[in-house]
Amino acid sequence: MTDFAARIRLPHEPPRLSFVCANTDEARGARTRLVHRYGNVPPEEADIVVALGGDGFLLETLHAGLRRNPTAPTPVYGMNRGSVGFLLNAYREEDLPDRVERAQRVTLHPLRMRARRVNGDVVDAIGINEVSLLRETRQAAKLRIMVDGRERLPQLICDGALVATPAGSTAYNFSAHGPIIPLGAGVLALTPISAFRPRRWRGALLPHTARICFEVLEAPKRPVSAVADSTEVREVESVTVGEARDITLTMLFDPEFNFEERILKEQFEP
Repeated sequence: MTDFAARIRLPHEPPRLSFVCANTDEARGARTRLVHRYGNVPPEEADIVVALGGDGFLLETLHAGLRRNPTAPTPVYGMNRGSVGFLLNAYREEDLPDRVERAQRVTLHPLRMRARRVNGDVVDAIGINEVSLLRETRQAAKLRIMVDGRERLPQLICDGALVATPAGSTAYNFSAHGPIIPLGAGVLALTPISAFRPRRWRGALLPHTARICFEVLEAPKRPVSAVADSTEVREVESVTVGEARDITLTMLFDPEFNFEERILKEQFEP
């Protein structure tokens, strides 16, 4: 049976749910109760994947969906069984099929990273939240930044730098004093991490079509790693980042507290 055929359902038929959970007692207990109540199908046969855990586990679930279907993974509805839960809905066991049917869909395009190591190896990876470059030793990193083939910053001395999607702009990017980006704004955040020189450079907002290239200056002396979500590449000499428009991720949010409202609310939190 093909993935497409497996996911066709008749009108008025409840959505086929696949429950996945983080490796914690709280998440495993929730999955056991929900499977007993609503049944369960494998993720590849589901209409909706229900992720039970925290924000990190939700990202793991989205990446697992990409491995099954690299261009249009199954939509994911997350319920918080972790700590912060910014990307997740409130945990409730009642009327779950109706909730996922009424949920608002948010589509996202992740970032595609291509990292070239000092030894010549090339590693490709996908970042849903951000792609970050980080110094590996006590010495600051020195980065040259190109945007669409044009040099924009000949030298940034820093702990690192990152490129964030709108969905990831409230995470590491915001902690590094980058801007929160509304969904649909059509921009990416380029944010330095502890910039030393130029001291007053606070980053830039770039069109979502931009292609950003970081060149690591003095790479053998000042080693730098590149990280796309959970994929880390050590000792890089250059990293190229751009939006992967050929990949569409879908997350589901309860309409009473949708994702756009969460991002707006985050900007006014004390």
